[in-house]
Amino acid sequence: MSIDPNTAARVAKLARIKVEDDALPALAAEFNTILGFIEQLNEVDVEGVEPMTSVTPQRLKRRVDEVTDGSQQEAVLKNSPDTREGFFAVPKVME
Repeated sequence: MSIDPNTAARVAKLARIKVEDDALPALAAEFNTILGFIEQLNEVDVEGVEPMTSVTPQRLKRRVDEVTDGSQQEAVLKNSPDTREGFFAVPKVME
């Protein structure tokens, strides 16, 4: 896949990045370099390689998964301008 200056301008517009017209050919060339590198990565044989979460083998610390209500209902509802029956009350937006 080859990126031309028109496509680079469109990508810059979608990313909301201002790129001057004279810089578009260089941006297109940089995109092509990146895409070329990605194509090289797709050629690598990764059969049998386990996915990693880090470059160093370490186990993440875990906590006990206990379900609680937090016992903070009143403190949380203080932030709301309107509460009813222990819940946030919001205006009706659909009829």
